[in-house]
Amino acid sequence: MVVELDKQVMQAVEALDYRVTVGDVAAKAGLNVEIAQQGLLALASETQGHMQVSDSGEIAYEFSRNFRGVLRNKYWQLRLQAILSKVWNVLFYIIRISFGIILMVLVAAVFLAIFALTIAAQSQGGGDNRDNRGGGGFYISPFNFFYLFNFNYGRGGRRNPNRSVGRSSRSAAGRSGEGGDRLNFLEAIFSFLFGDGDPNADLEERRWRTIGNIIRNDGGAIIAEQVVPYLDDLGSGWDKEFEDYMLPVLTRFNGQPEVSPAGEMVYYFPELQVSAVERGRQSVGAYLKETKRKFTQASSDQVLISIGLGALLIIGSLVLRTRLPVAIALGFGGLAQLLFWLALGYGIAFLAVPLGRYYWVQWRNRKIERRNAERAERAEAVNRLGASLKEKLAFARQFASQKILRADEAVYSTESGLLEQEVDRADQLEAEFRRRLNET
Repeated sequence: MVVELDKQVMQAVEALDYRVTVGDVAAKAGLNVEIAQQGLLALASETQGHMQVSDSGEIAYEFSRNFRGVLRNKYWQLRLQAILSKVWNVLFYIIRISFGIILMVLVAAVFLAIFALTIAAQSQGGGDNRDNRGGGGFYISPFNFFYLFNFNYGRGGRRNPNRSVGRSSRSAAGRSGEGGDRLNFLEAIFSFLFGDGDPNADLEERRWRTIGNIIRNDGGAIIAEQVVPYLDDLGSGWDKEFEDYMLPVLTRFNGQPEVSPAGEMVYYFPELQVSAVERGRQSVGAYLKETKRKFTQASSDQVLISIGLGALLIIGSLVLRTRLPVAIALGFGGLAQLLFWLALGYGIAFLAVPLGRYYWVQWRNRKIERRNAERAERAEAVNRLGASLKEKLAFARQFASQKILRADEAVYSTESGLLEQEVDRADQLEAEFRRRLNET
């Protein structure tokens, strides 16, 4: 049976160079202290990690740099999960490009059907020599039709004949642009239809990581004003006055409140004051900033071509409808009708979905802008507090501290037996005694 391991704990252990405390992981990953502790214990148990205990009872955890390999070798379920993850990545890519493939297949099928039915109608006319090119009928050349799928046709060289061949080649391959690699056309169609995911999917993780870093930067003791630019709902009335919005922070990082002689509240977090190594200050933004959603990562020409193909599919399906009598006469009426409805429905949906999503993205971005503005205003308000803020910070610093658990100072480690450690400890004490005796 696979023990459920926390991915954020494992990522934090790797980022912190495989020797950590509970406070290190909680601050780095923005995790609840209890969850971080349980995750570290489970990971140490499953990967033969080691606990190093200081004389004051704090614990540091040390892991092998190959602990993920140990887990994969230990559990076939984890190996299967890794394989399935790779398979899903391939399947998802196929799903992404399938929308563009279906679009182009339908466009090709509709216009080839139109062309075939037009030829059939002319043949049934008994060799009528009327010039259909003058507007009396519908005419399409199969040679001109294939220009629909040449996505660089009519662009590039005609507007700028001096463009280098290398740049043209990159454009034709769908890889250029100021932002680096761009999507190929089939990926761009999926992006045009459904977007590219939520850029703020990790917002809560970023929020708590930032708050954890603020606490660590200030020696594990802070005031409420330092975290309000990173929160959303501060409440109102007495809830805001009594700083009830700090309760989730205290709960997550196992903090404790203290009251100054002036009646001001400060908060300190003992677990976050203990670290396996000295890590220095972490940079944090002035406030938690959400990223606005982009409608699509596809380039403007890819969007225009996508819209053009969607419109072309709708127009082609309507033209195909005028050829249905010919298809019925030839015995292909059912197939032609099915193609007509598929093409018309897909074409309408192909343009309607991005249109609706465009307005939805604008609505979401307005809300994001409002939240960002509120957090930025709180950050500016904190900077304007002046003397009262300095007094609270000075009181909070009385509770600030940082303790480093060095490996050579551990009084006990699970890496070796208890008897062996007691002997080593006795040898160290004897050596220290002899050194001091010689000094006197």
